[in-house]
Amino acid sequence: MNMFFDSWIGIIRTVIVGVCAYAALVGLLRVSGKRTLSKMNAFDFVVTVALGSTLATVLLSKDVALAEGVAAFALLIALQFVITWLSVRSKAVSELVKSEPRLLWHRGEFLRCAMRAERVGEGELLAAMRSQGQATLESIEAVVLETDGSFSVITRRERPGSSTLAGVVNLYEEIGK
Repeated sequence: MNMFFDSWIGIIRTVIVGVCAYAALVGLLRVSGKRTLSKMNAFDFVVTVALGSTLATVLLSKDVALAEGVAAFALLIALQFVITWLSVRSKAVSELVKSEPRLLWHRGEFLRCAMRAERVGEGELLAAMRSQGQATLESIEAVVLETDGSFSVITRRERPGSSTLAGVVNLYEEIGK
């Protein structure tokens, strides 16, 4: 067996199985809906890595048939669908697979305990604020670490109204109210 080239049969198999597996994966992802391709929380990340690993195994292992790979894709996507369906309907399941958003900055103050708990540095928060086009700290009401690891920067409003900070972990505890 040569390290650089074994036979054309192996290459042809990889191309044919690769095209078919890729088409099957794209088709299954389209059928499963937008939620399967959403921004990732920990559960979505695991499913994404597992799908990639399965695709690589189907492509490169002669011991795994295309039908087995497609069945594995379908199983992973179905499990992801079931978990997300249940998490929308059950608070217990939702808490199991998703973290809660966390307030890290509020009305001019870094919430250091929350930042330490989430392992977020001051520089990261400032970068998030800049990326949202904020030139001054005074223009920012709050910064929230979302469940997918992204930062939401909320600017101050002139008029009072409903707050998007409802549901943020320890909102009042973090700001000392």
